[in-house]
Amino acid sequence: MAMTRLSVNLNKVALLRNARKLCIPSVTGFGVIALEAGARGLTVHPRPDERHIRPHDVFDLAEQLKSHPGIEYNIEGNPFENLLDYARKVRPHQCTLVPDDPGQFTSDHGWDLAKDAARLKPIIAEMKLLGVRVSLFMDAEPGQMKRAAAVGADCVELYTEPYAAAHASGDYAAVLARFAEAAKAARDAGLRVNAGHDLNIPNLTPLIAACKPVAEVSIGHALTADALQMGFANAVRAYIAAIELGERAL
Repeated sequence: MAMTRLSVNLNKVALLRNARKLCIPSVTGFGVIALEAGARGLTVHPRPDERHIRPHDVFDLAEQLKSHPGIEYNIEGNPFENLLDYARKVRPHQCTLVPDDPGQFTSDHGWDLAKDAARLKPIIAEMKLLGVRVSLFMDAEPGQMKRAAAVGADCVELYTEPYAAAHASGDYAAVLARFAEAAKAARDAGLRVNAGHDLNIPNLTPLIAACKPVAEVSIGHALTADALQMGFANAVRAYIAAIELGERAL
């Protein structure tokens, strides 16, 4: 079994569901498919505009996971919007704090801890009192990792879109090296390393190989797109295989 957990992000399943008033596809149903195929976590990012994940999805999945011990529930979002309320009510295994604006199309940068640390500290402290692991969405800047530890975070999630874009261009060695350096800096600061955003089957294996050990990757958009061709369960298995290939690399 891969050491790196694959946490399947269900936002795009919810986006498709919301296009009609038929309650299909089922977010919880696809959560079960992901787990039966080998995923070891589920992720949701409930934005205030409810464009995909809606409040009832957060609670439905929390209830569902009570019958799946050992599976982690990760709720992402901006702690200055609605995330803290979900943490209080659901107490997921992990909350990933993301500096999204309410109308933002998708996450596109990590925290600036020189500016945001003072605001984040009390929120992180409360989440940890609730028993929730805290991960900060961070750019791959090695010098920021000690700051992430200093505000009380348990983990960082490296924002991997710059790496994914470089990989797609075919010229990614330098970018990947920076991510590996950031991952090492995070571990040296006592933090777990997660990764996510625009990861897919081709770019996942080199990332895991360069940055291992990686605790978790959170993947939704590309996995859901691949599932249109290969089926959801097969897509989950393909991503797990890509992780395992990276872990076996020298």
